[in-house]
Amino acid sequence: MLFRRRQTLAPPAREALAGILAHPTFELVPLKNAIDQAPFLPPRATVTVTSSPAKGIEATVALCEQLQAAGFRAVPHLSARQVRDRAHLVELIAWLEGAGVDRAFVVGGDAKEPGDFPDGLSLLRAMHEIGHPLSEIGIPCYPQGHAFIADRLLLDALRDKAAYASYMTTQLCFDPGAIATWIAARRADGIALPVHVGIPGVAEPHKLLAISARIGVADTHRFLTKNIRFVAKLMRSGGFYRPDGLLEGIAPHAADPAARIVEVHLYTFNAVEATETWRRAFLDRLGVEAAA
Repeated sequence: MLFRRRQTLAPPAREALAGILAHPTFELVPLKNAIDQAPFLPPRATVTVTSSPAKGIEATVALCEQLQAAGFRAVPHLSARQVRDRAHLVELIAWLEGAGVDRAFVVGGDAKEPGDFPDGLSLLRAMHEIGHPLSEIGIPCYPQGHAFIADRLLLDALRDKAAYASYMTTQLCFDPGAIATWIAARRADGIALPVHVGIPGVAEPHKLLAISARIGVADTHRFLTKNIRFVAKLMRSGGFYRPDGLLEGIAPHAADPAARIVEVHLYTFNAVEATETWRRAFLDRLGVEAAA
C-alpha cells in the first residue's frame, strides 16, 4: 500500500494508538453533497466543518445544524476573517446555541478582505468578551509551519490563543518526528493544551482535486498551496493515500503522557466511506474493535 511502512509496535504504543483512533474527529468540507457523507460516519461522531470564502461561514453553520440534528457532535470552523463584526458574531453564536452546537474551532481564515477580525486571536478575544456559551474551543497549530505566516508569528499567536482554547489540532504534516519534536518544544515553552493530531484520511488524487475545484478558483489556489506536500505525494503515487505509516510513527509519542496527544483528527476531504473503512480495518489489525 502506498506511503505505508509496517512497524512492530510495543504494546504501550499499540494501545495508545488504538485509544486516540477509537473516537476520532472527522472533518468535512461544506459542499452540497457533504450531508450525504453522514451515513458513513460512526454514530455520535464528532464532525468538524470547514469554512471558505466561496461558500461563506453561513454554509458551515448550516451544515453543522444538520449534523447536530442527525445526532452528531458538530464543530464549525469559525473563520475570523469571514465574521463581519461583533453583531455578526453574536448572530452566529446564537444560531449555534439554538442548534445545540456547543463547540467550535477558531481559525484565521482565507478571506482577502476581513471585517473587524483579521485573525483568530482577535475573534477569540471578542468571543470571550461576549461571554459565549461554547464549552470547547479548538485552535490550529503548525508543526511544519504555515504557507503564508512566519514561524515566530505563529508561535506568538499560539501562546496568546492558548488562554482561550481547550485543545490544538495539528495541520497536515507527514513527518511523525517533526510532529513529536514540535510538541516537545511547545511543552518546554509551557503550552500545555492537549493535542489532536491531524491525519489525512484515505484519498485519491482526482477526488481531492475535484473538491478543491468546487470550493472556488481563489480558494482552490489557497487549498492546494496550504496542502502542497499532500497533493505532491498523491500526484506522485497515482493512487490512494493511506496514513498507516504516519500513525505508526506517532504511536510511541502518543504513549508518552507528557505529549498529551489525546485524539486523531481525520482530514477526510469528504471521502468518509473510504476513510472509515480504512480506520476500522486499521483498528482491527491493532486488535481493537471500532466504535459502532
